Formats: sequence, structure tokens, C-alpha cells
Amino acid sequence: MATSCNLADRQCTPCEGGIAPLENSVAAVMLDTLPGWTLDGQRLDKTYVFRNHYEAMAFVNAIAWVSHRENHHPELIVGYKDVRVRYWTHAIGGLSENDFICAAKLEKLLEI
Repeated sequence: MATSCNLADRQCTPCEGGIAPLENSVAAVMLDTLPGWTLDGQRLDKTYVFRNHYEAMAFVNAIAWVSHRENHHPELIVGYKDVRVRYWTHAIGGLSENDFICAAKLEKLLEI
């Protein structure tokens, strides 16, 4: 079974389409390794709340770094002290392992 730790240690693989989205049962197993994340239809979703705007923006910048390294980019909604992150793989119209890998990497950022 996948754990958040081993998902965070993986690298995203390029996805140009032509594969099916993850089955719900597989997505559910991966979701169990990511505290606070939920499935919103075919999207992986979490809202992080920080003490202030500076911390929220620092996290957004860290997300940008992860996104660039993995070449997999989330939808971000940034508020004063909160950041909503939504992952899905556009090329396949649903969830891929890349979405869970990136979510796990964000969780690791907050362990520092």
C-alpha cells in the first residue's frame, strides 16, 4: 500500500493523455495516506490555513517550486491566511498518480 512518505519520494511521470484516470478504489487507498485531503469529484483538494498572509504566500511559493520540479501544476486559490490546492491531471480528465505524488510532497514541506 502507498504511504505519504513513499509517494513523496517518487517523481511525476509525464502524462500526455491516452491513459485512463485512476480507478476510485486506487484513489481511495492513496487518499488515506494524505491527511486532510479530500476527493471533490475527479479532483484532489485541500485547504491549508496559516497564521498570516506572509506564511500563506511563502507556502504558495513553495508549491510553485514543487510544481516546477515535477512539471505538474495545481489550481490554487489564495486568501489572506488560507491556500486551497486542487490537483487533477488535465490530459486525462481525472486523477493520476502524479496528483497524489505532488500532494504528498506538499505535506512533506510542512514537516520541516
